[in-house]
Amino acid sequence: MAKFVLPSRQIHLDFHTGPDIADVGVDFDARDFARTIKRASVNSLTVFAKCHHGHLYYNTNRPERHPGLRKGLNLLGEQIEALHREDIRAPIYISLQCDEYAANNWPQWVARELDGRPVGAGPLAPGWQILDMSSPYQDYAAEQIAEILRLFKPVDGIFFDMCWDQPSLNAYFVEAMLRENLNPELESDRVLYANRLAHQYMKRFHQMVKSSSREASVYFNGRGYNNLAAELQYQTQVEIEALPTGGWGYMYFPKHVRYARTFDRPYMGMTARFHKSWADFGGLKPAAALEYETSQMLAHGAKCSIGDQLHPRGVLDPAAYELIGAVYARVAEREPWCLDATPVSQIGLFQNFRKTVGIGGTMNSATAADEGAVRVLTQLKHQFDIVSEVSDLGRYDLLILPDAVQMSESLVTKLRAYMKRGGALIATGVSGLSDGGAELRLPELNIKPLGFSPFTTTYIRFGRRIGDDVPATDHVMYERGIRVTPGRGAIALAQVVEPYFERGWRRFSSHFQTPPDKPTPFAAATLAGRAAYIAYPLFSAIAQHGNYPYRLLLRNIIELLLPEPLLRLDAPTGTEATVMRQKNRTIVHLLHYSPERRTPNLDIIEDVVPLFDRPLSLKLPKPPRRVYLAPQQTDVPFEYLAGRVNLRVPVIDGHAMVVFE
Repeated sequence: MAKFVLPSRQIHLDFHTGPDIADVGVDFDARDFARTIKRASVNSLTVFAKCHHGHLYYNTNRPERHPGLRKGLNLLGEQIEALHREDIRAPIYISLQCDEYAANNWPQWVARELDGRPVGAGPLAPGWQILDMSSPYQDYAAEQIAEILRLFKPVDGIFFDMCWDQPSLNAYFVEAMLRENLNPELESDRVLYANRLAHQYMKRFHQMVKSSSREASVYFNGRGYNNLAAELQYQTQVEIEALPTGGWGYMYFPKHVRYARTFDRPYMGMTARFHKSWADFGGLKPAAALEYETSQMLAHGAKCSIGDQLHPRGVLDPAAYELIGAVYARVAEREPWCLDATPVSQIGLFQNFRKTVGIGGTMNSATAADEGAVRVLTQLKHQFDIVSEVSDLGRYDLLILPDAVQMSESLVTKLRAYMKRGGALIATGVSGLSDGGAELRLPELNIKPLGFSPFTTTYIRFGRRIGDDVPATDHVMYERGIRVTPGRGAIALAQVVEPYFERGWRRFSSHFQTPPDKPTPFAAATLAGRAAYIAYPLFSAIAQHGNYPYRLLLRNIIELLLPEPLLRLDAPTGTEATVMRQKNRTIVHLLHYSPERRTPNLDIIEDVVPLFDRPLSLKLPKPPRRVYLAPQQTDVPFEYLAGRVNLRVPVIDGHAMVVFE
């Protein structure tokens, strides 16, 4: 069977249309619909079978057919047929745990909170009620899925939405837990069963799709990305939904794509054309923002998807597709240097996922440490992947354990074997230690931990090996650290300076933290052979406080362990750089866009400010035949010296691709 190829320029077309809208599809013209999509350089469009309101958009005898859908209009069928005539793929959308029709008709199927309240929007709130997949609703949804698969066979693919782990305390969920000898009184057991339940219906629905349409893609949206290793058996591809202006922010996609790209599955990013979030009717983001978001996808080897929502009457927004068309024409022009490209990385970065439970179910979400780590390594232009215990760690020259990586016995064993083979490692905070910071779990760090510091705020004094280009002062550390001393043969790279006393209501000095007193025997950072340790939750501190000496501390320690980085680039910290490889060439993507915080919680990109004449050095085993800018094909002069290609990038106008061929 041929390997599934994920289309490169997609539209995710929402159509969540309430039952009180009575003119659904009245202006729909299949030919005009498909040609609008074709003109916008789109090669795949997700169309709706069933929305969050629980309504169906095709000819069916089921009562869930949207009551306002024009009589006789097979909206889904006509969309698919028209798109296929234009050689555009048309996977089908099905909402699962959000279904207002089912929730209103069978309220006993709704998931329940600990206090018995229904999960989701309250009775007077405009929003979604959340269905319990352990109830008869699962069979109800299976009947709808079976009909869709029968009527539109063979389907191009099925996109199942709203598929998180949803704990519940309604009767169905409790009875199912008891059958599996789980205790409904324990949150841990409720979370465990919610995950088992999700895997059960994912397996069931995956088999249904594949039995009907063997070549179809299957994707369950809303799953935690750290579950990929266990759940890829149910997923044809990985999709990273990340609307930067819709609550996700501009760090969400790079955090997760760096993990997704380490698996043997095609992957894509999903943004949207909206100014804010989904269904922002009348909201269009600036072209520069959509250009940046799709360029970031290309730079990581991801395929592109842009979200839209079809107006209830069935007509696409001309201005939206003028915007999308311009951006996708630009993507298509760059695809020869992006398709089938794989990332080249030197650093493996572990993550600190935490479980959160609430509306939206149980999710494994990234922490401040993860965001800080991705942000600072991006600022430093290092090439890195997100890794986990299941990853092939031998691919990396350096591993980083940020702040609070859980040290299972198997992970300790794997890390020790990695270091025995010559790998380098940096740990921060309690990574490599017990949770209380008093016991060493990873002996290669060669430190003597003494538990958490009694001081909320301390100071870092850089030593000579890492302090030459750092301002000569005691730099404040706003997060509580661990008291450690170097072991025999290890050295202190930086020293802890403690304050006169802990600030409190009985004694304090001046407006903020107590000033530094004098150096202590405790190390702020240590080096033992190929292992470095920083005695603070450095990456959380970077995310929370943005204090630039923290970046200098990490940068200078990495230089000790990784003196020949894959890429060197003299450019502002906001410039992003990724190295990708195709069969016969290496491509360096350089992105320089400038998000502006224009509201309390919204970053906007409207202007592209070019950079000129930036020095770049790439480590390559042999000199390239040619270096040029793509897609312009402009040659760039270079020299090859000591295993590195050195050149000056003439211009970075938003997104530049430097090709070494």
